[in-house]
This record gives sequence, C-alpha cells and structure tokens, in this order.
Amino acid sequence: MSHPGRFHSLVVAGVGTNLFRPAGQFGTLAEVFDGSAPADDPTMRYFSSLADAPDQDRAALAALVRRPHPIPLTDEGLANVTCPVLVVIGDRDFAGPADPLVEKLPDARLVVLRNVDHFATPKDFGFIDAALEFLGASL
Repeated sequence: MSHPGRFHSLVVAGVGTNLFRPAGQFGTLAEVFDGSAPADDPTMRYFSSLADAPDQDRAALAALVRRPHPIPLTDEGLANVTCPVLVVIGDRDFAGPADPLVEKLPDARLVVLRNVDHFATPKDFGFIDAALEFLGASL
C-alpha cells in the first residue's frame, strides 16, 4: 500500500475478511508456537505441526505473530493498490469470504475454489491455473 508502483500485478491467496479482524486473534497461535498453550483444535494442531519442521524456529514464529503491524490496513491504503490483483480463496477457508477485500481494491478479480480450505489452496490446481493465467504465463 505504501509503494504501489513496485508491482505490476499481485496474486494473493487465503486472505479475505481475516485482514479486517482485530490483531488479537493471533494470540492463541503465538502461544501454541511458544508452547504456553495447547493446540486444542485442528487448525491450531496444523499450524503447530508446521512449526515442528526442522527448519522452523518456534520462538521466532511466535514473535512474528505477536509483532505490531506497522502499516494499518485502511480503505485509503487499499485504494492505492491500483495494479491488477487476483484474490483466490477456497469456499471452506476460515479467512474468508474475500468479497470485502476485493470490493476495496480498485482492480481486483476474485476466484473462489470449490471445496477447498485454507491449507489446500496453495497446492490446488485451480489456484495454480488461475494464478498462471492471471500472470500471463504460457504452459
């Protein structure tokens, strides 16, 4: 938002109304990462398993999640993003729906993947195909 001229186009996935929720929602995730809270639900267990990968640092992940967001997400800031934006989200993604985000971006296109949750989006062929087409990649 601060430097919109740096990009010719953007592809974002797994984001939507979650961007407009209070930052405090990530407290439990940080506590799961640093071990001060159990991973009681399937979503937290999944994030915890990702943090167990050999190349991950749980303390660093907790600090990243707890960091203050230096640039607040505002309607005016989103209006500055004038390049074409592809927003892709699964219809079962807890981060959605994405309509409020798409409505605030001047040149955005939304693709909703059927029967796809947050964690499956990056490897879903619907996402990959939409992103490649949007970016003008030839197969």
